[in-house]
Amino acid sequence: MFTGIVQGTAQVIAIEKKEAFQTHVVRLFGKMREGLEIGASVAHNGCCLTVTKLEGDNVSFDLMQETLAVTNLGELSAGDSVNIERAAKFGDEIGGHSMSGHINAVTTIVDIEVSPNNTTIWFEIPESYNKYILRKGYIGLDGCSLTIGTVAEDRFCVHLIPETLQRTLFGVKKVGAKVNIEIDPQTQAIVDTVERVLAEKGLG
Repeated sequence: MFTGIVQGTAQVIAIEKKEAFQTHVVRLFGKMREGLEIGASVAHNGCCLTVTKLEGDNVSFDLMQETLAVTNLGELSAGDSVNIERAAKFGDEIGGHSMSGHINAVTTIVDIEVSPNNTTIWFEIPESYNKYILRKGYIGLDGCSLTIGTVAEDRFCVHLIPETLQRTLFGVKKVGAKVNIEIDPQTQAIVDTVERVLAEKGLG
């Protein structure tokens, strides 16, 4: 489980590509590396990956075809960076919302509005997920737990404070960038339950 509170960014220093499979080597320092063991879970841009090898600060993760197909991790090159969050432990403060690290879809940044004290970023709503994207609801974007602002017909926005921009890759993202989405599982469960009940009553 993750909380959506990104600890920082880390550089991908090498990518070993095989058929429908990749190994990413990421350099982790400080608390992001501390106590890390083979088999541990670490979120990369919100996607839960498993540690497969440790060589000092260089940590390896394997990515299967499904991960490469449904996330933005397949677009990475050596030298790129990712948002990093270590798995939550029992007793940790939950500053964001409960996240699984399972990516639902990839969206695209369509606009960025900058003001002195915050930045508003607009994203496309992926087809078939619009019913789960609700004003003031939670959403995971590249591993960041964020609150949805305005929802329009085919897009939605989030408002980011300077701390978020500094700690995560959103400070350098541009229009056209691909971003991983994890739909809030509680929102999805409620919406799906209401739809099922209404359908059973012939009201859907």
